[in-house]
Amino acid sequence: MAKFQLVLSDPEAGQAHIKILEEPQASALIGKNIGEMLEGGPLGFPGYTFRFTGGTDKDGFPMRPDLPGGKKWKILVKKGGIGFRPKQKSLRKKRTFRGRMISEDIYQVNLKVMSKGEIALVELIAGLTE
Repeated sequence: MAKFQLVLSDPEAGQAHIKILEEPQASALIGKNIGEMLEGGPLGFPGYTFRFTGGTDKDGFPMRPDLPGGKKWKILVKKGGIGFRPKQKSLRKKRTFRGRMISEDIYQVNLKVMSKGEIALVELIAGLTE
């Protein structure tokens, strides 16, 4: 049973909104990859279009767009990579990441608003919780 925490970022308003998404709407996200455009209708946001920008799994491991699939990967990372900020210039470490595809193991899904619908995002989120 899929359950996701959506973080909806609105760059025009400079705000981010959080919404818990449960079945059956959550199943519309499974199989999507980082960078894909998503229609908001199946998620309960009619008229909106989102870009999937990343997320984390239930254990807190971040997703990376350069890793295929939805499984965990242990890779050697250096400065400038996602999820690693070394204090020394030449430091490299092995870190665990998730692939770019949403699976049932993902908890947080980050979405960026690309086009808005007629109803404000705040009103839709408030209406979904009632």
